[in-house]
Amino acid sequence: MQLDIYQVDAFSRHAFGGNPAAVCPLTEWLPSEQLQNIAAENNLSETAFFVPRGEVYELRWFTPEVEVDLCGHATLAAAWVLIHKLADAPEVLRFATRSGELRVTRNGDELAMDFPAKQPQPCEPPTGLLSALGIENADVFATDDYIVLLDDEAQVAALTPDFARLKGLPKRGVAVTAKSARFDFISRWFGPNVGVNEDPVTGSAHTSLAPFWAERLGKQQLTAEQGGLRRGQLRCALQGDRVIISGHAVLYLQGTIYL
Repeated sequence: MQLDIYQVDAFSRHAFGGNPAAVCPLTEWLPSEQLQNIAAENNLSETAFFVPRGEVYELRWFTPEVEVDLCGHATLAAAWVLIHKLADAPEVLRFATRSGELRVTRNGDELAMDFPAKQPQPCEPPTGLLSALGIENADVFATDDYIVLLDDEAQVAALTPDFARLKGLPKRGVAVTAKSARFDFISRWFGPNVGVNEDPVTGSAHTSLAPFWAERLGKQQLTAEQGGLRRGQLRCALQGDRVIISGHAVLYLQGTIYL
């Protein structure tokens, strides 16, 4: 069996920026174990697989270790492949996922993803969270991830987490964020629980980060950058209980998987 594979750098205008994701178009689903093996072999933070079903595409995402409920950058990458590499992509792409229907719309040279918004709530930091990050004190909030709010974006850039100690915390991952001089906010995201120590750009985390900062900054349109050594840029817009997350993408690699 031969499968097409694409590697797309999402949330970037150029190669080697943003967050790389593998995309594998399928005509029918392979066994989940085989999909997981492909993702582990790719060894990227996410591999996206999709199968067309009429006007909708069934979409699944895998890290090297687990299948996940939501992944923004791999959704962006899958949409880019459908639009630029496969025939007759509709103007609005509809994806059926474990997080419900997601839609991606072309907006000039950007792609805009329509995701459900999640409002973080204040919480007590779990034992070991702040010390694993090398932080003494910080306000902590929770949705799918812990959100750690810092006063200075330089603190976020300087973090060197102990990933072994972060693994096993109750949430999916940890987003550390601060107000920015160049953007509305910046962040970094750590997810050893799902086999990704640091994800360069986590679209799904912005379903929580965008409402979080919209409330603090009093604005519905936000610019953001995420990452440590490798970074990507996003635009977020709050529309009721939805977040529109927009960004660019660029093809890095195209090839064939032999099974």
